Formats: sequence, C-alpha cells, structure tokens
Amino acid sequence: MHRSLASPSAARIDLPCSTSTRARKGVSARAVQEIADTPKLRNQLGQGLRPDFPILHQEVNGRPLLYLDNAATSQKPKYVLHALDKYYQEYNSNVHRGVHHLSALATTAYEDARDKVAKFINARTHREIVFTRNATEAINLVAYSWALSNLKAGDEIILSVAEHHSNMVPWQLVAQRTGAVLKHVKLTEGTQELDMKHFKELLGPRTKLVSLVHVSNMLGAVLDTAYVIEEAKKVGARVLLDACQSVPHMEVDVQALGADWIAASSHKMCGPTGIGFLWGKYEVLEEMSPWMGGGEMIQDVFLDHSTYAPPPARFEAGTPAIAEAIGLGAACDYLTSLGMDNVHNFEQDIGRYLHERLSKVPRVTIYGPPPSVPRGRASLCAFNVEGLHATDVSTLLDNAGVAVRSGHHCTQPLHRHLGINASARASLYIYNTEAEVDVFIEALQETISFFTDMGV
Repeated sequence: MHRSLASPSAARIDLPCSTSTRARKGVSARAVQEIADTPKLRNQLGQGLRPDFPILHQEVNGRPLLYLDNAATSQKPKYVLHALDKYYQEYNSNVHRGVHHLSALATTAYEDARDKVAKFINARTHREIVFTRNATEAINLVAYSWALSNLKAGDEIILSVAEHHSNMVPWQLVAQRTGAVLKHVKLTEGTQELDMKHFKELLGPRTKLVSLVHVSNMLGAVLDTAYVIEEAKKVGARVLLDACQSVPHMEVDVQALGADWIAASSHKMCGPTGIGFLWGKYEVLEEMSPWMGGGEMIQDVFLDHSTYAPPPARFEAGTPAIAEAIGLGAACDYLTSLGMDNVHNFEQDIGRYLHERLSKVPRVTIYGPPPSVPRGRASLCAFNVEGLHATDVSTLLDNAGVAVRSGHHCTQPLHRHLGINASARASLYIYNTEAEVDVFIEALQETISFFTDMGV
C-alpha cells in the first residue's frame, strides 16, 4: 500500500519512490522475509564479533592484522556482505519503474532499507531519510538546496575550528556566493572541547545556521548538543549536525536531539561505501528545492517545465545506489542486533583503556579531552610522538601489522589551531579488543625505540 505522512501541508502524500502496491505486485511474503532476515542478537562485543568480519583474519607484513583505522572506515560483517551478494545474484534490477518480479523485489529491499535507517535513528517517518553518495553530499545538499535560497549578505553561519572539511568547505562556497559571514567556535584551553561560552558569544540575531560536528574525528570530543540546539533555536537558527562519528557508535535519536538535519555515512557503520544519508525534519525538507534534475525526482515533465516529487524523492535524481542502500539497511540490522547502548558502553570502556595506555607512553601527546569529562570521548586517540613525524610513526607501525591513520584527517584548520601539521590516529570499533590495544602500545614503543636508537 502507499505510504503517507501527515504533514502541515498535506494530510496524505504519495511518494513515487516508495514501495507501492504496484511495486510489490507478485512478491510473496516469503520472498520479502528472505530479503529482510535479520542477524541474531549478540551478547559479546570485541572478541566475540571477530568471526563476523572475514577481513580481520589475515596477516600484514608477516604479522596478524591489527586494524585501528575505524574512524576512516569500518570493516564489514558477513551479514552485510551477504546482503550485497544476494542482491546481485538473486534480484538485481532497477527500482521503482518496473512491475516485474525482480524489480518488485529490488524496490521492496531498497525502500525497506530506508525504513531501517529511519528506525535506527528514530525518525518520525521514512520520508525524512534522503539517500546520498556520502555524508559530504548530504551536507552539500543542504548547502545548495537550503542555504543558497535562504541566506543573504550579512547572515551568519556558525561552524567550529574542529570541523571536518566536508562541514567547512561547502559553507565557504555558500558564503562566497551569498555574502554570508562564517564564524568559528574555538576550543577550551584545558580539555580541547568546543567552547560553549564562546559559542554563546557568537550567537546573535543574524545567526541563520549552526553546523557543528557531533563527535570530532580528531579530538574525540562530544558536542553538548542539548545546549547548542536550545541556544540556536532561541535566535531562530537552523541546526545541522555532522553525525559521521556518532551514529555508528552511540544511540542517536533525532527526535530527541531536535536538530533540523543530520548527515552520516554508511561506510563508518559497517555498511558499504558509496552511500550515506541526510535526515531532515520533513517540514524543512519540504521547503527545500531540488538541487539535481533528472529521473525519479519529478512528478510531471513537460517540454518547458517540470513539477517535482515530494521529499525524499525530490533529492534522489537518477538510478540510486541500490545495492549500497540495501547494504546500509543490513548494517542497521547488524548494529541493532548488538544494541547501540551496548556498543556505546563497550566503546567507552575500551576507548578509556586505549587512552590510559597511550598516555603513559613517553614523548606521546594525545589531543582532545580526557575520558573523565562529563560526556566522555570517542574511542579514538589522535596523537604525536615528540620529535617524530606522524607518517614515519604510522609507517613503522604498519610494518608491525598495525593499521593507523596519519595526516590531517581532513581537519587542516584544527591542526593549525593546535600548532601541528599532522597527527597519527588510532580508532577502535566493536570488534577490537584490549589485547589489540596492548599489541599496538608495544609496537608503538618499539617504533619509538627504533628512532631513539637512530638518534631521533
């Protein structure tokens, strides 16, 4: 049956890209159930999940792989890999435009994935989920579809010095085109969190948008979202959260948050690359104009003009990333089976262990707040070893089979703010263990000793 959403502007809106009676025609209940099978509940994270992730069971440079680059991308469980394989082997077809059996199966699975994402973040309706190529595209969608139409010269956008480039460059482009003014929240001197006192000072009657990182991919700092959103609403500003490092690691309830949009990526939450999503309040999405034209996003096309579909189809021009969306839905199934509270608690514990062990290594500086701050910190540590370049450290760690990230982590302004040009980063996820942390620390100590022996 047609899905509908009770909205201020319409009691019922038919969504062309949703699973309709026509699209489901000929699809048996058993076939739909086979697509929607979910993983069994798991009680043990860490070591207990490792059999689910085939990639972890290999050697690198003659050593067991120790994957600590999860903030860049997570590994994929068999359940997600099976969902991708099943689509291509059993019901590969384009969605929405066909009434034949395979198309109906594909449409069902694709739109069920939207439902799963909506449920995962507690959206009011699946119509608030817009599939995008990644979180970067989700933020750009808001920039081009909302900001360019709503901002004018002198309006203010509040960002922070800690933003990922994907939540900084789009707003620079908007400011260049509209004359809007960018303002940036600084860090607290003691804990290197976003300074809420400074944020309050930046807010004013000309503030139209606040776009901040929910959890920093470099500092591990967790934003005080309740305060930010409450204060932003007092001046009538819209709020967007970059949720790439929060959605995979903690329960995110968009209705409780109260933001206007969040952006997230599939590949950081056990899903495939090539897809992410924008969540937006439906009434806000309704106000936004299309930003790409083509098939799927239209209602009627004439020679000289077109009318457009309601959200989310309005923002999903062309054939979508069908397999990737199905894989993202499977990733939501998998994480739901673990329980996001369990995931968060596990990561707080192992992240604290990582921070404690790393902080005791001589010559090491860790960036961001300590785990003892009220909101805790993410299970990652960006760090530097005095006198050594982060890339050199990471290269020798790789020789020991340890995969960490080095560079600026798409946060060049933050690194400049901290007075450094690069850092190394070890980031944990649901399948890492304290024993792996111990191996990492031992490999790091050996790396430092190697350079010390060379006189560095």
